[in-house]
Amino acid sequence: MKKHRILVVDDEEDTVELARMVLEYENYEVISASNGEDALELLKENRNRPNLILLDVLMPKISGLEVCRWIKENNELKNIPVLLFTAKVGKKDRQAGEEAGANAYINKPFSAEDLLNLIKKHLDKEEN
Repeated sequence: MKKHRILVVDDEEDTVELARMVLEYENYEVISASNGEDALELLKENRNRPNLILLDVLMPKISGLEVCRWIKENNELKNIPVLLFTAKVGKKDRQAGEEAGANAYINKPFSAEDLLNLIKKHLDKEEN
């Protein structure tokens, strides 16, 4: 069975490491970037394309919303599910995420179970 690759993008190293531990324990391959700029560089390279992207909203340089918008406007990448990681969960924040094309939200701090359930749901959808 093919291992799913997940790109985790967050400027908080602890969040990246926590997500990495949870995901690798479930046998996902994890690649990471510490900001939006690095994430875009990774995505522009044609190899190591992720099957799903976990993306923090508030980051220096390029916000997660801008990265999400760029992904969803790119014909080669637009079908990759993007899950936004955020501590901002107001109605306006969710609306901004939806307008950027995000597939779902996961609130920070997140539980491993919620994160895995959301990821499985979107990867299953992608395969059907």
